[in-house]
Amino acid sequence: MRFKRLDKLIRRIAEYFWYYGSSDAWRAIFSLLERNDGASLLDLGCGDGSSTMLVAERIGASKVYGIDLDEESIRSARERGVLAYRSDLNGKFPFENESLDVVFANQVIEHLIDIDNFVSEIYRVLKGGYAIICTENLASWHNIFALLLGNQPYSGPYVSVKHVIGHHPLHPQIEPGKAGNPYLKHNTVMAFKALKEIFRVTGFKIEKVIGSGYYPFPKLLGRVLCHLDKAHAHFLTLKVRK
Repeated sequence: MRFKRLDKLIRRIAEYFWYYGSSDAWRAIFSLLERNDGASLLDLGCGDGSSTMLVAERIGASKVYGIDLDEESIRSARERGVLAYRSDLNGKFPFENESLDVVFANQVIEHLIDIDNFVSEIYRVLKGGYAIICTENLASWHNIFALLLGNQPYSGPYVSVKHVIGHHPLHPQIEPGKAGNPYLKHNTVMAFKALKEIFRVTGFKIEKVIGSGYYPFPKLLGRVLCHLDKAHAHFLTLKVRK
């Protein structure tokens, strides 16, 4: 009974960290968006389109596109007004060269295998605009702590699609001992410098990086520490321009 209570307490604390970090990551995303009425927006990994439309409204986009693999999510996105396509983001995007003003990808790049292709495709479809990418940071302190304990980093990469291997305390949607979910699998998790470098060598100009969630510190102190040391924040939000 005592251990169950302790486990429940730990999960609640972990959920607090996850949700404050992810809400601060969205705060960072919105701070980097530029008003551009009539712009075209592409959301990579658009899901059901709810977040896509929030970003589109903030920008003032009149043409809103999305790409996802899940058919049900695509149908929901289309119902919300997103021109959504089913496509693998490890391959070529179904858009012409230099056809879009803004590209957005939140918690997507870590699920992919061919990062070179993904970044190159973003560069190809942009017509001089910018992209905003948000992802988890391999060099966050809680991932470093996991390695010191001999564990896989909590953010991944994950070693199995069929099974949940290792500990994922800051991912409430992943339950230990349950079957794995291929849509949740992290294949490529980058550290602060590597994330910037892959975009820089592809031809992008790095405009800004914002860190969110500095674990195990609470929200207000975490925000201060993220400002001082974004290289070890949990979430990284990157703005790049072609």
